[in-house]
Amino acid sequence: MIRDTSHQDTVIAAPAGHQWRRRAMLAGGALLVAAAFAAVFGSWRGSEHAVSAARLRIAEVTRGTLIRDAAVNGRIVAAVSPTLYSTAPSSTVTLKARAGDTVRQGDVLAVLDSPDLTDELKKEQSSYQELAAEVARQEILARKQKLLAQRDADTAEIDRLSAQRTLERYDSVANEGVVAKIDYQKAKDALKAAEIRARHAGQASHLERDDVELALKTKKAQLERQKLTLANAQRRVDELTVRAPVNGFIGTLNVANRSVVQANTPLMTLVDLSALEVELEVPETYVNDLGLGMRAEITVNGATTTGKLSALSPEVVKNQVLARVRFDGQQPAGLRQSQRVQARLLIDEKANVLMLPRGPFVESEGGRFAYLVQDGVAVRTPVRIGATSVNAVEIVSGLKQGDKVVVAGTETFENAKRVSINR
Repeated sequence: MIRDTSHQDTVIAAPAGHQWRRRAMLAGGALLVAAAFAAVFGSWRGSEHAVSAARLRIAEVTRGTLIRDAAVNGRIVAAVSPTLYSTAPSSTVTLKARAGDTVRQGDVLAVLDSPDLTDELKKEQSSYQELAAEVARQEILARKQKLLAQRDADTAEIDRLSAQRTLERYDSVANEGVVAKIDYQKAKDALKAAEIRARHAGQASHLERDDVELALKTKKAQLERQKLTLANAQRRVDELTVRAPVNGFIGTLNVANRSVVQANTPLMTLVDLSALEVELEVPETYVNDLGLGMRAEITVNGATTTGKLSALSPEVVKNQVLARVRFDGQQPAGLRQSQRVQARLLIDEKANVLMLPRGPFVESEGGRFAYLVQDGVAVRTPVRIGATSVNAVEIVSGLKQGDKVVVAGTETFENAKRVSINR
């Protein structure tokens, strides 16, 4: 019976040199491990922390054009949104439309009932008719006075001609001694008197004509003034019928139907959706850099369009300033009143500058330090930051083109001078 194969085993001697090669391989492996450890230890030496590279965002310093901008929020508003007011004191309003109704220019929206203005219009109409009759009477009187003055002038002229003919008869027989000398002299005096009366009558006729023309002109001026007063009263009565100044729809109603309102009371607000603008809420810190005509990019309904800054509010409310942006060309379709949008104000462009993508490192310590990556170690380096934008920041000093910088994830560094980065 065979129990095992141990009696068949034979010890074979190792070949010459085999033991030496084995020892050499073990020694070489130990040297490689020592070199790797030395390399890792050399990179970690002086480091206060070790962070995985997956938790960081590293970017390269580049040179290019930095567009200084500001990201703000806003909403769509109507460029034309008139508010209609009551123009009559203590009037009753009758509404002819409801909130949300679409109206066209000239449509009647409300009617105001003001007895005071109606009575005033009637009074001014009566005064105008009275003055018109006075002007007509003055015209008749002027013609009559002109006729009387002309009659007196003509009579004086006839008397002058008669005296002249009498003197001529006396002249023809004066040398023959037929006419007494005293009668001859009386004829001469009568002619001179007649000439004076005729001259005065002619001048009086001209003065009378001027006088009646001036009186008539005064009456006509009074009539014209009354005509303007009547037109103003008529305008105020016409304004009692409130009409739509633009095409649009009624946004809000400020009064109830058949209510009594006073002068300058807001009645309703119209919204013209054919012309829309963007109202932006700009932080106060950007106000000094804003100017009319500045370009803006508006993102609405997933699309981006451009516009220009058209108005800027003069007051600051809750650390914000309201600005209006007008669309370039045709406004985008599908816009709605009070729709929220995002905008980007393009404040300035700086060409050929060193810049980095913007990240939390800008806000860290006021942007005075950045972590420069050197041989797997992030080194805390003093830097000076210039202009900033939504996506990038200008590097004034402390870094050069091509440097690698940790722009995000430095919140765990705890302001350490050196931090190792594990791959």
